[in-house]
Amino acid sequence: MNQRSYPIPQMEPPLSPRETLPTMYDLPSEDPEESGLPDEFHDLQPQLLSATLRLSGYARDQIFTGTDLNLYYDVRQPQWYKRPDWFLVVGVPRLYDGTDLRSSYVIWQEGVDPFVVIELLSPGTEKEDLGEYAEPDEGNSLVTASPEPNEAADATLEAGNGQAIREMPPRKWEVYEQILRVPYYIVFSRYTNRLRFFQLTGGHYQEQPLDLTQPRIWISELKLGLGLWRGEFEGVTRHWLRWYDEQENWIPTSAERAMQAEAQLRQVALNLLQQGMTVEQIAQLTGLSLEQVHGMVDD
Repeated sequence: MNQRSYPIPQMEPPLSPRETLPTMYDLPSEDPEESGLPDEFHDLQPQLLSATLRLSGYARDQIFTGTDLNLYYDVRQPQWYKRPDWFLVVGVPRLYDGTDLRSSYVIWQEGVDPFVVIELLSPGTEKEDLGEYAEPDEGNSLVTASPEPNEAADATLEAGNGQAIREMPPRKWEVYEQILRVPYYIVFSRYTNRLRFFQLTGGHYQEQPLDLTQPRIWISELKLGLGLWRGEFEGVTRHWLRWYDEQENWIPTSAERAMQAEAQLRQVALNLLQQGMTVEQIAQLTGLSLEQVHGMVDD
């Protein structure tokens, strides 16, 4: 019987897997040009952003939000794309041609650029996401960022002497600032909980000052604000980005609204019970079933 060998040296007492096993940032992908997949935060945070987005000035079917979706930005280089962690486009149908879900967002077909782009820093993506504003300690740097997978196949130009010259694709920062001219660009690091806000001014991004203790960004065109909220989402308690309204109230998700409505209804049932009403009368008055009323007053 062959004994199993362990590629990772064992210690006494054994270290936890978190201390010994490599992360996705340390391992190559099956695709040699892919640097790795986003972590769970990159999945949950965009969900919360979309779930709390409520725009009063636009119909819901005229708003599109993309998450880790290929954004093709240059008709001259149709294979080049970026993948914003989250972006908002207003004034376009939510469904492609009004009928189908998008599998990508192609600028020269849609005709409308993103209005807000949000990037979530990953280890090594600081220069890609922040350009000249990148700092050495941003985002818990561990590795060097790779370009988007398809951009390894750079365009080839021919110089006057016949030599081939490789044209490198621009970074996300340059694409958002110089090509798409996204008015509002926001970068957040979950490692440091630092929120940074850049606004397009005179053709270039200018970083806007934020309150370090309670960072909030008001976007007047949307009549909506984005801030740093600490709470529980999908069973995880931490700092999250979420939208707030003109009264500076955090906009609830559908699940939170349902819980709030249930809590209000429970209070109504308890008040009626204290006034001497029977469970049957409360059920008839509120439209609830007897089982629902019993559940509310018994909790």
